[in-house]
Amino acid sequence: MQVDFYQLSRDPVDQVLPAIAARILGLGARLLVVAQEDDRLERISAGLWAGAPESFLAHGRAGAGGEAHQPILLGATCDAGNGARHIALADGVWRDEALGFERAFYFFDADTIDGARASWRVLSKADGVEPRFWRQDGRKWVQGP
Repeated sequence: MQVDFYQLSRDPVDQVLPAIAARILGLGARLLVVAQEDDRLERISAGLWAGAPESFLAHGRAGAGGEAHQPILLGATCDAGNGARHIALADGVWRDEALGFERAFYFFDADTIDGARASWRVLSKADGVEPRFWRQDGRKWVQGP
């Protein structure tokens, strides 16, 4: 399983996540987006409505009904009610339940960097986990330290 660590230094998650979500949907896959704070999920929802350059990205909220039909589901837990195999941890908090997915996107910023470092140390030693680190360099993402 692959875990992509995204260090947010320039743009907030609600501006970064739509491009990643569009790529996942383009592959015919589904995405679960997890964050504890309702206001963060609202900002992410607004970002998904603005969507990729060509259109909005269809999504719904866990608990609102019809979860199984949502290509992107936003919620506070790792319960993939939409059958997603990709998960985005959008609040800087690692959850071990993410290891049950094919791929995890772990977004963190300056406020949550200590938790990300601790998670990297653990996950880089875990069997079957391939962690990758991404950082912002201007408007693009570069892989590496």
